Amino acid sequence: MEIESMLLWGILLASVGLGYFMYGRKQQLLITKYCGLSLIVFPYFVPDVYWLVGIGAALVALPYFLRI
Repeated sequence: MEIESMLLWGILLASVGLGYFMYGRKQQLLITKYCGLSLIVFPYFVPDVYWLVGIGAALVALPYFLRI
């Protein structure tokens, strides 16, 4: 069951990351672009579902709190 949830969360976070990356590149916002890129890449390196969701939620919320 954990493999399926890792796959589902990875796809969800990577799709949000793709949106962040495209928006950050178009608007020239560095923090949004790099958060999007890290949302696409980091699910490959995280071994646990709880860490995946926690880090993903932090990266999704980061551009909202840091306006650079």
